Amino acid sequence: MKLPALPQALGFARAGGTPIATAAAALLLAGLTATACAPQTSDGKAAADEKSGTLRVWLFQEVGNKPKEQVVAQAVAAFEQRNQGAKVEIEYIPVETRAQRVKAAFNDPKSAPDLIEYGNTDTAGYVKDGGLADISAEFAAWDEAEDTDPTARKSVTVGGKVYGSPLFVGLRALYYRTDVFKELGLTAPKSQAELITTAKKIRKAKPELYGIAVGGAYTYGAMPFVWAAGGELATEEGGSYKAAVNSEAALKGITTYTSLFGDDNCPAAKCAQMGGNATVTAFASGKAAMAIGGDFSHAAVEAGTVKGKYAVVPLPGTAPGSIAPAFAGGNNIGVLKSTSHRTLAVDLLKSLTGKDTQAKLFDAMGFLPTYTDVRTAAAQRQPFVKPFIDTLEAGTRFVPASPGWGQIDSSLVLPTMFQEVVSGRKDVKAAADDAAKKMDAAFTPAS
Repeated sequence: MKLPALPQALGFARAGGTPIATAAAALLLAGLTATACAPQTSDGKAAADEKSGTLRVWLFQEVGNKPKEQVVAQAVAAFEQRNQGAKVEIEYIPVETRAQRVKAAFNDPKSAPDLIEYGNTDTAGYVKDGGLADISAEFAAWDEAEDTDPTARKSVTVGGKVYGSPLFVGLRALYYRTDVFKELGLTAPKSQAELITTAKKIRKAKPELYGIAVGGAYTYGAMPFVWAAGGELATEEGGSYKAAVNSEAALKGITTYTSLFGDDNCPAAKCAQMGGNATVTAFASGKAAMAIGGDFSHAAVEAGTVKGKYAVVPLPGTAPGSIAPAFAGGNNIGVLKSTSHRTLAVDLLKSLTGKDTQAKLFDAMGFLPTYTDVRTAAAQRQPFVKPFIDTLEAGTRFVPASPGWGQIDSSLVLPTMFQEVVSGRKDVKAAADDAAKKMDAAFTPAS
């Protein structure tokens, strides 16, 4: 039998991880040795449902991960108390490498975790790959699930079946430095044109700062500019998708976003490779006067040097006073089809995504709950939620609900497009045309 891989040195081999105490490690190793590996069926589904042993979970590493770890530890403790003989091993993995890690897990069920956190853009692709378990019956029988908002419920549903439980709603808005704006006599921008001029004024007055931190690899920070200009990622007809990033409207949005790269705001040499976490880190550490960050970025910003010196407003659209459509993001937790602990895994999923945990994750990380009642209560406790709820109510967008999106995302089609423009290697039209060809190639076999 092949044992699941233990974390390095019986501890977590990632930043911010909590080493496992020696005694606990011995118990963990004993538990793994004693637990039989269930045989796999031809479709990757485990043939057994063991009621004890160790469950392995992969969660995403956040910027400022410690508060998340503390909340998760409480959920795990409650689960272990309910299920004597069951233990949980958590590993926090980088979001950027999730595609490779999860693909390997799907291909090698014996070494795969029992549960994974995954971005809602990955749902359709993971289901097509046969990696996620259908938990429709358990989800329908769970009393807390009835308060899940429709958008979040849709994010775990493919073909009418449920393949996980929503963990949080992810929306982005504009963080800005109140001290810098006050010093320079500026007000929060009310249009994208004003956003650009404001960023460049700040950079000119304070060359040590980025006016607004932007990233060539920050797809979901860039897309509101495309959507605000009337563009789309793709159009759908009869269940098939065709790329639209090279439409006239989309080109306007791409041009607006890429105009923020340069020595007069965020130099391409430094900013072309930045992703979302890097832009938030730049803002939190005091290196940028503005950044597009999520509700899920709140804890990291609060832990930074800008604490007490920032505010958040919706990212403006093209028309003064309008709100740019935001990506309706968020993460879910799913049970892998290959788990040999089906019943325990579903119970752990409920602990990790239930109302109590989501309320605590909101307080710890700023993650917007997916339950309507929990979100309402959270907004009453913390005023910082208002810009994100305003953004949600103004209308959000989602990526194409196609398994092909996973390939587009993991192969960095859109970041490559932005980086080609900001580096000067291609003009906007040529870069967008090339991206559209790659997108169409990914959509075709997936349709």
